[in-house]
Amino acid sequence: MPPSAASSLPDALFSADAVREIDRYVIEQQGVDGFDLMQRAAHAAFRRLVRDWHDRDRILVLCGAGNNGGDGYLVAANARRHGLNVDCIAVAPTRKLAGDARKAWQKAVADGVGVRELKSLDEVELDRMFGQAGLLVDAMLGTGVSGAPREPFAEMIGRCNGAGVPVLAVDLPSGLNATTGAAEGEVVRAAVTVTFIGLKAGLFTGQGAAVCGKVVFESLDAGQGVAGSGQQSIATRLDWSSTMSWLPERPANAHKGRFGHVLVVAGDRGFGGAGLLAAEAAMRSGAGLVSLATRPEHVTAALGRCPSVMVHGLIHGSELPPLLEAATVIVCGPGIGRSAWGQQMLEKVVASGKPRVLDADALNLLANRVAVPANNHILTPHPGEAARLLNCLVPEVEADRMAAAAKLQSIFGGTVLLKGAGTVIASESGGVDIVSGSNPGMATGGMGDVLSGIIGALYAQLGDSGRAAGLGASVHLAAANLASETRGFVGLIPNDVIDALPLLFCESEKKRARSWEGK
Repeated sequence: MPPSAASSLPDALFSADAVREIDRYVIEQQGVDGFDLMQRAAHAAFRRLVRDWHDRDRILVLCGAGNNGGDGYLVAANARRHGLNVDCIAVAPTRKLAGDARKAWQKAVADGVGVRELKSLDEVELDRMFGQAGLLVDAMLGTGVSGAPREPFAEMIGRCNGAGVPVLAVDLPSGLNATTGAAEGEVVRAAVTVTFIGLKAGLFTGQGAAVCGKVVFESLDAGQGVAGSGQQSIATRLDWSSTMSWLPERPANAHKGRFGHVLVVAGDRGFGGAGLLAAEAAMRSGAGLVSLATRPEHVTAALGRCPSVMVHGLIHGSELPPLLEAATVIVCGPGIGRSAWGQQMLEKVVASGKPRVLDADALNLLANRVAVPANNHILTPHPGEAARLLNCLVPEVEADRMAAAAKLQSIFGGTVLLKGAGTVIASESGGVDIVSGSNPGMATGGMGDVLSGIIGALYAQLGDSGRAAGLGASVHLAAANLASETRGFVGLIPNDVIDALPLLFCESEKKRARSWEGK
């Protein structure tokens, strides 16, 4: 399984500035000593170190100049007091330390930690220290990082990533923007990140989803500071565990008419599989009825693969309105291409005014039209499609995924789901959700088609675009993780995810049944 956030993590995600304000409030208004808070953080990080790597012979701790560096010095002091072999490098000169960070360095030295100034070490000594280490502790750059790390931090980040041993990141991996999850330069790739006070949004999206490893949260008994400080979260963290209860319950007298009719409009010549993947995913996600409108040459293959889907071969967009009229939700875009056929289909879908999920080439075609906002659609772009819709470059989207999703929502209305590791969802309520976790096996063609089908089915059942998008993305990732347990990552294909959906939904049904039995 890939590293991911544990289900016990809080749901509220904050900016780096908000977490610093919470920290300040705890110290100044609640009267908690700043150095005591730093010691709590160091104890928490050391506990995780011992829990996960109790067999490591030698630990190398890398410390910066601020409070993040102070945490590192105290982690080293804890390790030394517990009899572990520990080396410590002051990446920032100790003469620059002030306040609690300086106290932490002084305590580490008093406890017998041999702190070496980076400027005093030559290449041979650095190679030896990194070569002997069985574990690295990254406490170089904290939440204040902005832009690409400068030297000597950039070099040390590179050494961390090339050492071939696990890294424990204190608060966040050095080089990562704690708010956006972007990284303008190289960033430490951690096996575990222990973060404090409030969860930072950047740990769960963009580069954060790739480099943080397992995220462990420690409140440091400062929970009241979140409410007292008045700081508002900037996003809500979602996963399968937190969204499972959103699935509608199925009464004993349920019938297909209660769970919506999804029409998938997809599959121009050469792309018939895209429509079939979306339609089958919708069928496996609880839609009462699923129809597929595709090119006539794809009909036989579609019926052979999934006879429960009603398949219609269409030559021209003028044939689509009767099918649109019968639909509850329309999924449009997978494999429709950008030719006249796809343009006709999109025109008819938009003109119908029906609730819809627009994906793939529907979004590329939409980028060439004058934006007409709607409150009943879900757009599901990947970063490239988002960049076309915003008339910008992909790096600009990835620099702040939450801002990009929110801007798309403000232009097009409805709900916008920006795909990628740490999927971002911006809804018409103004809220932003981040689906925590990632799966490298999903980096293959067709996975987005499966997602659009899942979301379409859930939209038909829930009638709420924001919840359908959040639940759909959570289900999609959880099904991929479940399939990866037996298929691995390299060989994972979209059909594996579809096949895992019934097992996943069965889990939800059993959990609901157990909760009723306990009442």
